[in-house]
Amino acid sequence: MEVSAGLVAGSHNRNELIIIRRDRESAQARPLQQLGGQKCHICGDDVGLTVDGGDPFVACHECAFPICRTCYEYERREGNQVCPQCKTRFRRLKGSARVEGDEEEDDIDDLENELNFDGTDRRQHGAEAMLHDHGGNFSYGPASDSYLPKVPLPQVPMLTNGQLVDDTPHEQRALVPSFMGGGKRIHPFPYSDPVQPRSLDPSKDLAAYGYGSVAWKERVENWKQKQEKLQSLKNDTGGKDWGYNIDAPDFPLMDEARQPLSRKIPIPSSQINPYRMIIIIRLVVLGFFFHYRVMHPVKDAYALWVISVICEVWFALSWILDQFPKWLPIDRETYLDRLSLRYEKPGQPSKLLPVDIFVSTVDPIKEPPLVTANTVLSILAVDYPVDNVSCYVSDDGAAMLTFEALSETSEFARKWVPFCKKFNVEPRAPEWYFAQKIDYLKDKVLASFVRERRAMKREYEQFKVRINALVAKAQIVPEEGWTMQDGTPWPGNNVRDHPAMIQIFLGPSVGHDTDGNELPRLVYVSREKRSGFNNHKKAGAMNALVRVSAVLTNSPYLLNLDCDHYINNSKALREAMCFMMDPLLGKRVCYVQFPRRFDGINQDDRFANRKTVFFDINMKGLDGIQGPINVGTGCVFRRQAFYGYDAPKTKKSPTRTSKCLPKWCCSGHCCSGRRRKKKINRPKSEIKKKFAMKDTAPMCAWEGIEEGIEGAEGEKSDTLLHQELEKKFGQSPVFVASTLLEDGGTPKSASLASLLKEAIHVISCGYEVKTEWGKEVGWIYGSVTKDILTGLIMHCHGWRSIYCIPDRPAFKGPAPINLSVCLHWVLRWALGSVEVCLSRHCPVWYGYGGGLKWLERLSYINACLYPFTSIPLLVYCALPAVCLLTGKFITPELTVVAGLWFMSLFICIFATSILEMRWSGVGIDEWWRNEQFWVIGGISAHPVAVFQGLLKVLAGVDTDFTVTSKAGDVEAFSELYAFKWTTLLLPPTTLLIINLVGMVAGVSNAINNGHESWGLLFGKLFFAFWVIIHLFPFLKGLIGRHNRIPTIVVVWSILLASIFSLLWIRIDPFFAKPDGPLLEECGLDCH
Repeated sequence: MEVSAGLVAGSHNRNELIIIRRDRESAQARPLQQLGGQKCHICGDDVGLTVDGGDPFVACHECAFPICRTCYEYERREGNQVCPQCKTRFRRLKGSARVEGDEEEDDIDDLENELNFDGTDRRQHGAEAMLHDHGGNFSYGPASDSYLPKVPLPQVPMLTNGQLVDDTPHEQRALVPSFMGGGKRIHPFPYSDPVQPRSLDPSKDLAAYGYGSVAWKERVENWKQKQEKLQSLKNDTGGKDWGYNIDAPDFPLMDEARQPLSRKIPIPSSQINPYRMIIIIRLVVLGFFFHYRVMHPVKDAYALWVISVICEVWFALSWILDQFPKWLPIDRETYLDRLSLRYEKPGQPSKLLPVDIFVSTVDPIKEPPLVTANTVLSILAVDYPVDNVSCYVSDDGAAMLTFEALSETSEFARKWVPFCKKFNVEPRAPEWYFAQKIDYLKDKVLASFVRERRAMKREYEQFKVRINALVAKAQIVPEEGWTMQDGTPWPGNNVRDHPAMIQIFLGPSVGHDTDGNELPRLVYVSREKRSGFNNHKKAGAMNALVRVSAVLTNSPYLLNLDCDHYINNSKALREAMCFMMDPLLGKRVCYVQFPRRFDGINQDDRFANRKTVFFDINMKGLDGIQGPINVGTGCVFRRQAFYGYDAPKTKKSPTRTSKCLPKWCCSGHCCSGRRRKKKINRPKSEIKKKFAMKDTAPMCAWEGIEEGIEGAEGEKSDTLLHQELEKKFGQSPVFVASTLLEDGGTPKSASLASLLKEAIHVISCGYEVKTEWGKEVGWIYGSVTKDILTGLIMHCHGWRSIYCIPDRPAFKGPAPINLSVCLHWVLRWALGSVEVCLSRHCPVWYGYGGGLKWLERLSYINACLYPFTSIPLLVYCALPAVCLLTGKFITPELTVVAGLWFMSLFICIFATSILEMRWSGVGIDEWWRNEQFWVIGGISAHPVAVFQGLLKVLAGVDTDFTVTSKAGDVEAFSELYAFKWTTLLLPPTTLLIINLVGMVAGVSNAINNGHESWGLLFGKLFFAFWVIIHLFPFLKGLIGRHNRIPTIVVVWSILLASIFSLLWIRIDPFFAKPDGPLLEECGLDCH
C-alpha cells in the first residue's frame, strides 16, 4: 500500500470507521453523483450512464476510477479484471455478462445476463458458488504468494458529511467462516482449494501426455535404478530410512541439507565435573557450619547472634535456589548454511516462514523518534525474505510526532535498505553504522562502495535534520491540537481518549526501494483508548499487536523489540529459525531468547550493566533444563504459545518385542494385563475435556472433534466450541479462526478493507473484556515484568525455550550507565518479581501437574524471591558497624575445629566462583563487578521494591512505572557522571557512613584497651571492610565528575546515621542490666 493511502482510524464500539488521506485532493470525499460527465481514463470517451440511464456509470465502487462501460467489459473479459487504480477486482454490474471468477451476487437482479458465461470452466464457478452458499466466498489458510492481499489502496468506506458511503455487499463485510455462522461446517480449517482433475482427450495421442512414449519408459527405468540405489543405501545404514533424495544430481548437497540445523555442545567434563563436586562439598560444609553456629550461641550478644544466624540461613537458601538451576549448562551451535540448503533452494520461492516484528514506544520525548527510526530501519534491512517480514510499530501515546517520524523513516528506507543489502554492511542501523571507528574499506571490493557510502551518509544527515525538525516543532503543542497536512485534526490529540489508528506505510507489492525491489511491510498501530477502560500499559499494547498482526499477516513467529534495541546481526532471524524450523526440535519450542548486549558502556563498567554473569552463566544453565526465562526484548516467539495451548506431546518409541518369540507369546496371557489397561473406557466428560480447545494443541483438538462427533451432535459441538473460543479469544471470528492455524496465514480472497475493519475491531478498548487475555492468553497482566510471567505460563504448558548466543550479538541497545537511572532500572525488575511472587501465578504454588520441570521451577522461584533477600542483606551490612560500636561480635571465640569450618566455607565459595568463570568464560573483573552491584542493588532498590509490592497487594496502592529515557545520540559516556537525586541513594550512603564511623570507633577502642582486644578487632574490621569494598562503585558514582558528594545526600545520610546512633545508645540492648539495686562506691573502707 502506498503512503498516500491514508490513515485508517475508527472505533468498533461506536461503529465509526474513517480514512484520512495524506494529500489534500484525495482527502476531499466527493459524492458519487459528481462523477457524471467525466472522461474515461483509458479510451478518452465519456463515462456514460448505467443501464437504467439515470446515474453515471461507476465501474469500481471502491475508488470510483473513471472508466467507460466498453473498457470495463473489455477489462473483465480480456484483461486482468481489476481496477487500474486501486487494483480491486471489478464486480459484475447489471447488464454485464458473467465471466470466469465471478461470484454469485444476490443483490443483482439480472436474469437476462445471468447465464452468459464467458469462461469455459463451469466446474470452477460451481465450486465457488457452493462455497458462497455456505456462508463465505473465501478459503482460509496460508496464501500461496503472500500473507497480506496485495492491494495498493485500502478498500475502506469513508465518512462523507457524516454518512457512511459503502456499496460493499453485506455478505462480504464480515469474514465469518462457514461453521461459525451457525450452519453445518463443510470443511475443517485450514481449507485449501481442491485440485481439479484433468480429463484425457481421446483425440490426442497418449504420447502427448507422456504415457507409453520413449521418454516415459526412460523415466521408469531411471526410477527403478534410483530405487535400487536407495535400497542399497538402507542396507549400508542398517536398514534406517534417513529420507535421502537421490533424484537430485547434487546428492551430497541434499545430504547436507537434511542434517540437523543446530546442535548442543555440552561443557567439557574436565570443567563441569569439578564444578559439580565442589557444589556438593559446599553443601556438606554448610551443614557443619550451621551445626556449629546453632550449637554455639553468643550469650553476651544473644540478639546479634540470632539475627546473624537468621540472615545466614536465608543466604544459604538463596544460594541453593540460584546454584542448582546451573547444574546442566550447555552451549549451542547453529548451521545457517544448512538452513538455506533446506528452505531456500535455487529457482524456488523461499520456504522460510514469516515473522512479525513488534516495536513498542510510548513517549516520543523520552524515547526519541531518531532512536525508534534506527530500530525500524535495521528491521527493514534484515537478511530475510522481504515478503516474510512485517514490522508493526505500536504507538501507545498516539503521538503525531511518532507518526510523522515513521513516515519519514519509510521514505528513507527506500534508499537505505538496498545500500545495506548490496554491500552487506553491519550493523544496519545507520546511526551506529556510521559511528563505527573501523576501516570501512576492509573486505569491500566494489569500487563504487566509497562513493555510495558517502552519498548515503549525506542522505542520512539530511534525514536526521528532518527528524530533529519534527521534534523541535512538537515541543509546543497548539491550543486546538495537532492537525494533519490536509487540515484534518489528528485523531490522537487526546492521549487518553482517542480511536484506534492503523497506517500501512510499506508493503511487498507497492513499497519498492530505489532499485525496484520490494520492501517489508511497515505498519503503524495505535490502539483505542477510552476513559473507564484499563489499558494494562505496555502488556496491553503488546497484546493488541498480537491480535492486529494475526488479522493482517498472521505470521507463525513473533519478534519483540524495544524501540531502542536495534538488530545488530542481520542474520538474527535465521539464527532463530535454526531452532524454530528444526524438524525434530522446533515443534516444542515456544521462544528463542537472545542475550541482551549494550552499547555505550565504558571499559570500567562500574555498575555491571553488561549483566555478563546472568546472561553467560545463569541462562546457559537454564538452557540445559527447560530453557531460559524470558527477559523481554530480543526474543523470537511461536505465536501458538501465546494462545495458551499445550506443547505437542513427544511420541514414545514403540515397545520392542523379541523376534525370536512367536506372535501368540507376545499377545497371550503374559501381556493381557497391559492390553486391558489400554482398553479401559473413559467417561464422556473426560473425552469432552480432551477435545476442548482450552488446553490442547489447536489442530490436534480440531481433528479430534472432526473424527469423534458427527451429525446433530457435531453441530452442537461446533456451537459449544465457537462459544468457548470466543470466551477465550474475543468476539472476532477472523482472529479466532487464525488461532487454529499452526503455520499462520490469512484468508486468500479477503479484501484489505475487510481485514482493516477487523483489525480496528481487535484493538478496540473493550475487546479484552470477559476474555482470557492477560490471564492465560498473550502477555500476562499483573506485573511490571510481564516477560517473566509470560515465560512461566508457557513453560507450565510444557513448552521449552532455547538460548541462542551467536558470534555477532543479535541485538544491541543503550544501557542506563548513570547511577540513578541504573538503580531505577533495578527497582523496576525487582518490583515486577515481587508482584509475581505475591500473585496467583507465583511459581511456589502455580503450575503443578503441568510441564514445568522442578529445576526450572527453582529458577523461577529464585527470580521471584531474590528481592526479599534485601531485608537480611540490609541487616547483615549494618552488623559490622553495630559490632564495632558495641564491642560485641556475632560469633564466640573460635576453636580450631570452628576455624576449620569457617576456612572451608570461604574456600568453597571462592572455588565455586572460579570454576564458574572457567566453564563460562566470564572474566574475574566482570564477576567482581556483578558481586558489587548485587550488594548495591540489594540495599537500595530491592527493599523499596518489596515495600511497594506489599503496598500494592495489601493496600491497593499502585506505583506507576516511568519510562526510562533513551539516549538520542551516541556521545560516549555522556551520562556516566550525571547525578540525579533519588531516595534510593540514602540506604547505601547511610551504611557507608556508619561502617566508616564504626571502624574509627573500633580502632580507637582497641588502642585504649590494649593489645588484648586487637585479635577480635581484626574480625570486626574485616567484616566492615567487606561491606565498604562492595559499596565502592556506589561511592565513585556518588562523587561523580567533580569528586564531591552532593550536599543533599551528605545531610540526609548524616542525619539518619545520627538518629540511628542516638537510638542505639538510648536502647543499648546488648549490655546486661542488673536486676537488683544500683550499687555505687562510697569511698569508705568497710573492712
